[in-house]
Amino acid sequence: MKIARLRFADLHWREDGDPDGLPIVFANSLGTDLRLWDKLVCLLPHSDLRLIRFDKRGHGLSSCPTAPYSMDDLVSDTEEFLDKIGVTKCVFVGLSIGGMIGQLLADRKPQLVEGLVLSSTAVKMGQAEMWQDRIARIRSDGMDSVAEAVLERWFSKKFRQTDECLAWRHMLTRTPVEGYTGCCEAIAQTDLLETTRALKLRVLGICGSDDLASPPEQVRATTELVPGGRYVEIAGVGHLPCVEQPEVFANHLMTFLKEDLHVRAL
Repeated sequence: MKIARLRFADLHWREDGDPDGLPIVFANSLGTDLRLWDKLVCLLPHSDLRLIRFDKRGHGLSSCPTAPYSMDDLVSDTEEFLDKIGVTKCVFVGLSIGGMIGQLLADRKPQLVEGLVLSSTAVKMGQAEMWQDRIARIRSDGMDSVAEAVLERWFSKKFRQTDECLAWRHMLTRTPVEGYTGCCEAIAQTDLLETTRALKLRVLGICGSDDLASPPEQVRATTELVPGGRYVEIAGVGHLPCVEQPEVFANHLMTFLKEDLHVRAL
C-alpha cells in the first residue's frame, strides 16, 4: 500500500503499468475510491503508460481532515501529490468531482496537464441548496439515508439489479461522513465557467446517456467550452460509465490518446 504524506492530508495511491511511461492520472467521483477504475485499468496497455490512481482526502484509505473542504484544497492536494511522485506532465482523467479537480488543475498548472478527460462532470454541478440539504441529511441520519438515491444516479436500472451493485453501495456507505460532506461543500462552492472556458488543451468529454447526476447536455456544454473539445456519449449507462461499460470507455480513451494527443508509442 502506498501513502503520499502531504501537508494537509495523507493520500492512498496506486500505480500500474510502466513506471517510465506517460502518466495517466485518474481522479474518482464523490463517494468512491480508486477501485472505481479497476475494470478500466485492466483494459489499458501496461507498457508505455504509467497508470496512477489515488483516493482524494476523506475517501478510501486516505486520511480524513476535518470538513469543510474547498475545491482549492482538493486541487492543492492533487498538485502536491503529483509533484511528490515525480509527475511533471500527465493526461488527467477525472470523473464527477474528479473532473472538477482536473479542470481547475489544468488552469493552475497548464504545463502539467497536457490532455484532459472530463467524465460525468461539469463546470458547476447542482445548486448549493441541494448540496446543503444532502449534507444536513447525512449528518443527521448517516450515509445509508442517501444510498438508494445516489445509486439511482450512479447506475442504470439493469445494473442496479446485479449483485455487483451491492459492492458499490457498501463503498458509498463506508465513506466517512466527514470526507463525503467535506467534498459536498467543495462542489457546492464551485463554478468553473470562467477558468474552464480559458483552457487551451485537448479535451475529451465522456458521459452516460442515462446520467442523472451530470446530464449529458451539461457534460457536452462543458466540453465545448474548450476549443477543439470532443464529446462522446455511452448509451444505456449512468454516472459511472467506466464501471458499466469499461470496454467502451477504454476505446474512447485510447482513441483520444492516439488521435488527439498523438501518443505514438501506443
